[in-house]
Amino acid sequence: EGEEEKILRAAQILVDEGIAKPILLGDEDEIKANAAAANIDLSGITIIDQSKSEMVKDYTEEFYTMRQRKGITQAEAKRIMRKSRNHFGSMMVLKGDADSLLSGINHHYPETIRPALEVIGKRDGLSKVHGMYMMVTKKEATFFADTTVAIEPTAEELAETAILTAQKAQQFDFEPRVAMLSFSNFGSAAHPLTVKVKRATAMVKAQAPDLVVEGEMQANVALDPDLVEKQYPFSKLKGDANVFIFPDLQSGNIAYKLLHKLGGAEQIGPILMGMKKPVHVLQRGDAVADIINMAAVAVVDAQEYAANNK
Repeated sequence: EGEEEKILRAAQILVDEGIAKPILLGDEDEIKANAAAANIDLSGITIIDQSKSEMVKDYTEEFYTMRQRKGITQAEAKRIMRKSRNHFGSMMVLKGDADSLLSGINHHYPETIRPALEVIGKRDGLSKVHGMYMMVTKKEATFFADTTVAIEPTAEELAETAILTAQKAQQFDFEPRVAMLSFSNFGSAAHPLTVKVKRATAMVKAQAPDLVVEGEMQANVALDPDLVEKQYPFSKLKGDANVFIFPDLQSGNIAYKLLHKLGGAEQIGPILMGMKKPVHVLQRGDAVADIINMAAVAVVDAQEYAANNK
């Protein structure tokens, strides 16, 4: 299946299952031709060709106002709104013409995030946006962060990641138990890298005192109740972590991919956290099931946003 056919099949299933009302951006004739060739019913699916849409005028004015002091001319703003589906889709979300943006199957990760940041932006009070994966095995679901955005986070950014990921876990009806991961256990190895995680843990405890969080700690300790009972009985986390905050993007990205390939865990993500309005990113090569999973995440995020902004 090509990427376009995957999107169409996923959109049809989302309609059939009552999960969402998909809006597809692109050339209407081309989308209809692809759907006909794949025997896909477009009932319940809205198609918008941004190159011809009447919304371009208002969106251009809005985007030009936002970016005129960042080097964008009015002519460039109009061209971007007509050509870039990620900018146009982000503007739809900003203006309330769509509830969430899901994009990226044909783009590299930054190509999706950058337009969304330019148009929608990160939430006030945050240093940056963060990326998370939900890893689902036959026994349980766990949350890994940051796996996609913050390459070398500061202690402040690690704390931010931990709190946002815990909130996301709660959004999916999980009680978060957060492990701040390192190669040290509670001061056993003094190094700037471990001290950073220790500082981040203290910040999380100060900012979210009701959250069960411990660190710095090794991954095996976060998952071994007997070891914790014997060696670290003071720990609030009893070897039952379900939220794992990695000290840098390298370790988080490697860990989730190993768990997926070697451990057989289903990966749902990347789930973007910290945007003002819901935006989520697909990966190149995602299957239809991955697209549907991410659309469901986008729906939950949109519902949460609507509930908090009545």
